[in-house]
Amino acid sequence: MDKTHLVTLRSFSKEMDADIAKQHLESAGIGAFVRKDDYGGMQPYLQAAQGVFLEVNEKDSEKAEQILKARKI
Repeated sequence: MDKTHLVTLRSFSKEMDADIAKQHLESAGIGAFVRKDDYGGMQPYLQAAQGVFLEVNEKDSEKAEQILKARKI
């Protein structure tokens, strides 16, 4: 996945929720990336404070948005 033109589609307070959305996108053939800063899992409470971000390539963002809306994510 080319990470040079990523856009953030959603922000979540838990990594698990972001991973579920990522799986929906990947099952539709869209590459997705979950970005978070919780010190390598050592401080998971930072996910709620700072957010966990679901990102896709800019060229896939419109289709990805439609998929997430259809699944009410």
